[in-house]
Amino acid sequence: MAAPHSSSGQRSDTKKASPLLDPMATIPIDKSKADLRKAVFARRDALPAAERQAATEAIAARPFPLPIKPGVVVSGFSPIRTEINPLPLLRRLEAAGAKLALPVVVGRGQPLLMRSYAFGDALDAGVWGIREPKAEAPEVDPDILIVPLAAFDRHGNRIGHGAGYYDMTIARLRSRKPVVAVGIAYAVQEVAEVPVTGHDERLDLVLTERGVIDFRGA
Repeated sequence: MAAPHSSSGQRSDTKKASPLLDPMATIPIDKSKADLRKAVFARRDALPAAERQAATEAIAARPFPLPIKPGVVVSGFSPIRTEINPLPLLRRLEAAGAKLALPVVVGRGQPLLMRSYAFGDALDAGVWGIREPKAEAPEVDPDILIVPLAAFDRHGNRIGHGAGYYDMTIARLRSRKPVVAVGIAYAVQEVAEVPVTGHDERLDLVLTERGVIDFRGA
């Protein structure tokens, strides 16, 4: 995989200079993101089921790029539609000593709430029918977030489904403690450039079936 070729300092300068980040330009960048999301979802949906399953297994089988110390808290997610399935990876991390968590949608415009989870726990159906921990499960602040995405680029930028939940969540956690945001996706979800705004949070790594892309040195 090619090495990342941007730095956080460069990205900051770009954000300041970009006309897309002008408050008057929110509609164009929103449309750009929506168009990109639609195109990449079509690409993802076109993958055969066997290929999607093989990608999931390849990511879970590969050595995880971060140390898993006993008790480290790793949050995952319950996949929807043709989204890549992180559960085999989470199962492996739990076996290595990680404590798991899954997100709960509190409300529009609010960060996700992460609640403790272990394989075998009963789950409730949350927003959009996504499986989430029950209300009595303790709230936790993860050390590592396994993050879903629609598209990503080699600068560590991502777009999700458009509600901004993960950007808010990552920003809140990073204000509290050091955390590592790890995107997980099929290789076909990589794009040349993701449009960015001031509230978008960069990923530290991305995992695909082809390998690990590390942005931490950028």
